[in-house]
Amino acid sequence: MRFLNILILCISILLLSACSSGRYAISDDHAPSNASIPPLTHMSNVSPRYEPYSRGGNSDYTVRGIDYKVLRDITSFTEKGNASWYGKKFHGHLTSNGERYDMFAMSGAHKNLPIPSYVEVTNLKNKKTIIVRINDRGPFHPDRIIDLSYVAAKKLDMLTSGTTPVEIKLLHFTKKNDVIKTPASSTKFYIQYLVTSQYSKAKNIDSVLSEKYNVASYFDKKGNNYRLRLGPLQNKDKTEQLLSKIQHQYPHAFIVTKKQ
Repeated sequence: MRFLNILILCISILLLSACSSGRYAISDDHAPSNASIPPLTHMSNVSPRYEPYSRGGNSDYTVRGIDYKVLRDITSFTEKGNASWYGKKFHGHLTSNGERYDMFAMSGAHKNLPIPSYVEVTNLKNKKTIIVRINDRGPFHPDRIIDLSYVAAKKLDMLTSGTTPVEIKLLHFTKKNDVIKTPASSTKFYIQYLVTSQYSKAKNIDSVLSEKYNVASYFDKKGNNYRLRLGPLQNKDKTEQLLSKIQHQYPHAFIVTKKQ
């Protein structure tokens, strides 16, 4: 009898454990703790390029009784709507094309675009712009068009609000020359205003000018130094106007030009 009671108890514990462990260990999604955030020196845009479609994630599919059609062989695509973001709950789990979701990578999820795709995302509230790689499906919410990774949402300054109106544009490449099919206006401008060897200093200063002038910012590491930059900016004249303001505080600031 005692053995039977112990057996029943063990089975009950196993059942409870199975019920509480589903695919995700976290029930509600949230941002990572400050202690777990690595140095985000790679917070610049991804480098868009030609990639063949993934073997997984590019078939038409059904979610919650709704049929979704995957767009194939498209060369242009624009869409406006709300963006949301997903974080720690999904970190490390498989995306729709079989990769592991990394909330610290510049990635996103879309219901219809082929995987992988590269899209430019513009926050219509503050005009900040990023480039992300689509490698997942979602968001399955009628009022949202794209789900962004934690770090991508941070770049757009939308972590607190949770959602924000955006415009997304597909960046199309050809296999022959791996060149993006966008006009010459795809040139981006950045303002480099400080170089420091101290990571803590770079992290503390990074968002100051960004918030003051309402423009995106990032810092990256080259050698033993961290380069602090504002951008990307799309208009050269406006970049030069901003540079003249910044040079009052950082007289050695200068403009960096990049082709996207």
